[in-house]
Amino acid sequence: MQIIPLSEGSFTIDKTKMFVPFNTETEELNSRPIGSLLVEIQPFVIITEKDVILLDTGLGYNLPDGSFQLHHNLEKAGIQPSQVTKVLMSHLHKDHAGGVTITQPETGERFISFPYATWYVQQSEYDYAACAGSASYIVDDFELLKEFSKVVWLTEEEGWIDGYIHYKITGAHSKFHQVFWIEENNKTIFFGGDVAPQLQQMKSRFVAKYDYDGKKAMDLRQQWWQEGREQNWQFLFYHDIKSPVYRDGEWRGILS
Repeated sequence: MQIIPLSEGSFTIDKTKMFVPFNTETEELNSRPIGSLLVEIQPFVIITEKDVILLDTGLGYNLPDGSFQLHHNLEKAGIQPSQVTKVLMSHLHKDHAGGVTITQPETGERFISFPYATWYVQQSEYDYAACAGSASYIVDDFELLKEFSKVVWLTEEEGWIDGYIHYKITGAHSKFHQVFWIEENNKTIFFGGDVAPQLQQMKSRFVAKYDYDGKKAMDLRQQWWQEGREQNWQFLFYHDIKSPVYRDGEWRGILS
């Protein structure tokens, strides 16, 4: 399996839930509002023997030339957007689901960003997100999924996709957040979404105010950290600036 992080850049976020671009080389974090968090926005693509899998879809921004950033990042990695066969969504917060659709700047019309892929979305997460009334969810970003024919609506709390992708609802960060294990040739890739967003969070015990159930998130991180190190998982960290992929005491941008 090959792992390619698709970084969209570094951002700060505070209680306003706004993602503000941040240049780590020229800016000082203490110049931003007190309590700001510094995060990377980083979908991943996994190339397996069967599939080209996209994990979450980023913020959905366009570059200055008008091109869709997520498609641009894939193409830089040598992958055409039409080659993506599966999109796995951990949850539908705007920094993970902003790229579900593409908006035409001229008309405002929206299109599914990967129309040739099969999408895997928790039905309970969609139902909750569609009526949550929270600044963390932008319904316009993902509501086209409801009528899209290539969505597989996951209705179980735990199960398997094509016999080698294990999913499980954890809640913890959002009410129906789910995580994934991709298993092939005796290797396991683990994507914990926003329950396990950064390497440092796996190494310390703390309850985050931004989680739906901070105590459960803390406990799950500790559980996964122990299991993953024992079983030699490759961890994917969506919000980690320095360590997007981690395994066995080492991190690299791309592992295979």
